[in-house]
Amino acid sequence: MAVPKRKTSKMKKRQRKAANRYEGVQATFCTNCSAPVMPHRVCTACGTYKGKQVLVID
Repeated sequence: MAVPKRKTSKMKKRQRKAANRYEGVQATFCTNCSAPVMPHRVCTACGTYKGKQVLVID
């Protein structure tokens, strides 16, 4: 029967368990139009990023 040579460290255990707690990326809301937006992305509804107009949306 296989037996581990070393004790599993707290960090390794916590890293393994952290994968089960991950719930995906939390959507944020645009400050200009309040549409849901992925973090660090341009708003597809109004074309703003960090309060500045980046894209022209028709």
